[in-house]
Amino acid sequence: MTFCVGVDVGGTKIAGGVVAEDGTLVATSRRESPAHDPEAIADSIAEVVRELSHGRNVAALGLAPAGWIDLAGSEIMFAPNLAWRAEPLRELVQQRVAIPTLMENDANAAAWAEYRFGAGQGARVLLMATIGTGIGGGMVSGGTLFRGGYGVATEPGHMRVVPDGRPCACGLRGCWEAYGSGTALTVRARELAQADPAGAAILLELAGGDPDAIRGPLVSRAAELGDPAARQSFAELACWIGEGLASLASVLDPDVIVIGGGVSESVDLDIESVITAFGPAESGAGHRPAPRISRAVLGNNAGLIGAADLARAFVEAR
Repeated sequence: MTFCVGVDVGGTKIAGGVVAEDGTLVATSRRESPAHDPEAIADSIAEVVRELSHGRNVAALGLAPAGWIDLAGSEIMFAPNLAWRAEPLRELVQQRVAIPTLMENDANAAAWAEYRFGAGQGARVLLMATIGTGIGGGMVSGGTLFRGGYGVATEPGHMRVVPDGRPCACGLRGCWEAYGSGTALTVRARELAQADPAGAAILLELAGGDPDAIRGPLVSRAAELGDPAARQSFAELACWIGEGLASLASVLDPDVIVIGGGVSESVDLDIESVITAFGPAESGAGHRPAPRISRAVLGNNAGLIGAADLARAFVEAR
């Protein structure tokens, strides 16, 4: 049997997997990500690939980094949440690993995986939003991954939703991910805890009494324990996600929207609340078919599964 390897490259982790033709994940490996050293990242990727390839017939390698990939799939042009600028990551990896390699944006790869093997199977136009530290996105239309004119289409996290609003890691202000991401969830929870400590008693207790120590996992835990501030933070997040998706749907007209990423896996993010916010915010609401909105089913492995499958298709087409 022939396998492909997919590697999801983020700011905190490098996660790899061996993927069969039907999308089944056969084996996995993980390393910490030396996010600010491109050569060290390439070394770590190569270690993961060698480990996963040992004793297996690997036909192709798919890389899925969290950054804007050029149309040729060779260079990371820009990464809002990482230090990559014009980094030839594919070449750096190819110098270390003698396997045909394709590189695709992580959210694009995740969208492809959900289209092929997950919640988006059968979609005519699938739109995926990955809600994590930031917000990524991908779209599959007519069975083809849509990449745009320069390779950086469907990066919705940096559409501006509040002029002169919250600062964003990309350098602008008022971006969607400054309100609808995991980072935004944490920022809002800290604000609520500072403004009303009594309403955030559980959250502050988990944070040792220090609002600045509040992190995403603590907000999730506090919400599960009934903390009002934590629950309000998740409720506001759901509204922002729904409204942002409505703006995208008004332009792109998907029949399926899949919400993925680490934040989407939290039970405290209520998809029904996202749908409720989405409905009236979409242009022409009530006079057009509404897309089906659902959680991703492949979890944090979607990016590497999609990258591996895209690499397989790339090699077979040569």
